[in-house]
Formats: sequence, structure tokens, C-alpha cells
Amino acid sequence: MQTKNIMIVGVGGQGSLLASKLLGRLLVDEGYDVKVSEVHGMSQRGGSVVTYVRFGDRVYSPIIDEGEADFIVSFEKLEAARYIKELKKGGTVIVNTQQIDPMPVIIGNAEYPAGVLDEMKALGVNVDDIDALSLASQAGSAKACNIVLMGRLARYFDIPREKWEVAIEKCVKPAFVEINKKAFGLGYNN
Repeated sequence: MQTKNIMIVGVGGQGSLLASKLLGRLLVDEGYDVKVSEVHGMSQRGGSVVTYVRFGDRVYSPIIDEGEADFIVSFEKLEAARYIKELKKGGTVIVNTQQIDPMPVIIGNAEYPAGVLDEMKALGVNVDDIDALSLASQAGSAKACNIVLMGRLARYFDIPREKWEVAIEKCVKPAFVEINKKAFGLGYNN
């Protein structure tokens, strides 16, 4: 199998590292060679966080080069726009419609750009947008946006939903497994 490339992008504290751990665990369990690389950019202060997940028969590097991402899973609209150049032609961006203002917007030095998703769509990008925050809240925790997005990503894979749920059981603290399974299902079905 040719190597597949997934970027998970977001803002510090959104759970992108758990999402990459879940995805990596699932793919290892499926027998793939998997490489995961995490790039933290001031993640503890609400800055950008990027994780690369590469899998296939044999993967030699954890880094995804510009224009090679099959999927970008974005936890926030502006983060999707920031990394769109990493997407390969025909790739898909799965994006949470949530808006998290970056520091320049918070302090009044800039405005959050309007129409970010519409601009990406106008460029011909495959945009799969989902209100992950509302679905996570419906599942029982706003913090489960990451798992809602993994549920949406799962729709693009030929891996049974039950196997994703086993990976959730392996990666999430027992007290939060049921909420996360519900969040995954809402992302998968909506």
C-alpha cells in the first residue's frame, strides 16, 4: 500500500495529541507501519499544534512535505486555512466550524478573517465541515471535539467502526470511554 498522510492541526489544549495517539493505535492494530510526529508551537498558550500521521506498508519518515497530505483534520477554521498548502490535489480537509480567536484578534490588532471555509471551497478544496463542538457537547463533553473529528475521518476509511472504538478504549481513561464513543458516533453519523 502506498503511504497515506494525515495532518491533525489545531490550537493547544484541543486534544490533537490524543487524536493522533488514537489514530496511530488504530493503524498499528490494523498492521500498518505508522510514523507519528508532533510539532508543538506554543501549544500551552493556545498556539498552533500540528501532528503528522503517516501509514502504509513501509514508512521511512514521519514528516509530511508540502502538497502531500491526503487529509487535514483541523480543529479550528483558521488552522485549516493556515495549513491548506500542505494538502495534495484531491485531498480532503475535515474541519471543525468552531472559531478560536488567535492572540492578535484577542488584543484587537487584527480581525478574524470572514469566509475562511468559503475561500477554501472556492479554490476547489474538498472541505468537509462539521460543528464538532455542538456534537461533542451533545455527547456529554465539549472537550470531545477531537473524537467527533476522528469519527468524521473514520468515514473515509475501510476500517470497521468497532475497531475505532477498541482504539478509543485503549487510548482514553476508562471514566471517559463512553462519552468518547458517543462523540465518535456523532461525528461518524452526522
